[in-house]
Order: sequence, then C-alpha cells, then structure tokens
Amino acid sequence: MLVTEYRTDVVSAPERPALFEEITAGSYIRNRLRSNDREDFRAKVRALDLGELQVSALSFPHLEIARTARIIRQSDPEVYMINYHLGGEGSFSQAGNNTAFHAGDLTVLDSSHPFDAHRHTLQDSWPQLIVQLPHKLLPLPEKTVQRLLAVPISGRCGMGGVFARWLTDLNTRAGEFTPADIPTLASVILGLLASALARFLEAEAELSPEARRNALQARINAFVEQHLADPDMTPQTIADAHHISLRHLQHLLAGNATSPAAWIRHRRLERCRLDLANPRA
Repeated sequence: MLVTEYRTDVVSAPERPALFEEITAGSYIRNRLRSNDREDFRAKVRALDLGELQVSALSFPHLEIARTARIIRQSDPEVYMINYHLGGEGSFSQAGNNTAFHAGDLTVLDSSHPFDAHRHTLQDSWPQLIVQLPHKLLPLPEKTVQRLLAVPISGRCGMGGVFARWLTDLNTRAGEFTPADIPTLASVILGLLASALARFLEAEAELSPEARRNALQARINAFVEQHLADPDMTPQTIADAHHISLRHLQHLLAGNATSPAAWIRHRRLERCRLDLANPRA
C-alpha cells in the first residue's frame, strides 16, 4: 500500500493541534500553525507516496499557516506545493501576491519563500488536495514558476481542469495502486501539471521537446483513464481528441512496445480486475 492516513482524533482534544503540526512537518514542510478551533481540532490527512512526489488529501477546520524566513533558514526541502481547492475558502500570500481562492482553484506555493495562508474547510470530505514535488522535477524554469506563486489558476476548465480531474480521480482510487504504478503516476502528474502551468502563462515554448512530449502523453493517459467505460473510445477518437494523427499516436506508444488498441484493452482489463477485487464494488 502506498497510502498512509493520519487523524487527530486518536488523541485527546488538547493534544490535537500539536499532533497535526507534527504530522504536517513530517509529511510536508514545517510551518507555524494557529487555529480558532484549538478546543476540538479534528483533522485528517491521507498521503499517497509516489517517491519524490507526494499527493495528499487534507481535511481540517479553520487554520492559519505561516512559513517564515526563520523557518526556511532552519529547513528548506526546496519543493513546490500545488494546492487544489475542492471546497472551503481562504487566501494565500507569497512573493508579493495576495489572493483569495475559491472552490475549483489551483494555487502554487514555493517552500523557499515565506508565505501566509488562511483556510476554512468542510470537515465531512477532502476539501484540499496537495501535490508536493522537488523544484528539479518540474520541467519549467524557476523564474517562470515564480510568476505563478499564490496566483489562482482555474481547475474548472482547460488544461487546469484536466489536471484537477486527474487529481480527483487519483485521490478516489489512491488505495488501488502498487509500487509498480509509481513511475506511470508520477509521469502523468508531472506532464499534466507542466502543461497546465505553461498553458496558463502562455509559455509552452519554454517546455523542452521532451517535456512537451511527456505532457502530451500525460494528457492522453488521463483521457483514456476517464473514458475507459465508453465503448466508442478507439485509437482514432483518442488521436482526434488531441489533434494528432493516428500515426503520431502509434509513435508515442511505440516506446512502450504496444499498440493503441492493445493499450486500451490492457487498461480496460486492469480496471475490471480492480473493480472485481474491490469488495465495495
């Protein structure tokens, strides 16, 4: 299992804020936390470990988060945190940008720069997903990413929507994955994320040819996963949806020693296997 879950209600109410701070410092980065709900701070975290990359779902009440210059000097893993807000409300402040976010927004934070955040979430769901990855993994220049810090990016449409839907599905199926799935999952996340950020900035030209190829493959992977139940999905419909030729699609999959039709069949059989093995299905 790649998933680890934490809850604060396993300890008494006075101990819960400290436990949550310990959990987030160990799983993410160390910050200074404060809440108006310290008397009964009920929070939970579910982390999907994909090697250098981590995807987590969080639920908590009111929370104020501050990452100060002093904390950064003491410890900085040099990571980006991409936040997808499914519910609740709040604001982020970093690199001179101050923004309020809403459900459906994506925001980028950098552990190497001070930031402040204020969050109010719903506790009966997973209102926030976070992708954390080292700077070096994102195939965009650091100066380009700095333009995105604490800037709301829509996860309701376009490439931001594709990335957000992929994250939501990934969170829903987090318990189904095995270590063998890590390279594929990490590749899809990085490809979709780089494509979404570059499209938002109209900076696709700053992606290397390899990064553009990976982003296209990631979009195709996400499209196939989301349409596995559609009997009309064929290699040609996949190619048409991504404005490429069938030959180009075949070329993209040639490195995996498979054909588009065989790949679709394999993914459908794998989805069937997972559904049959799921006692709740």
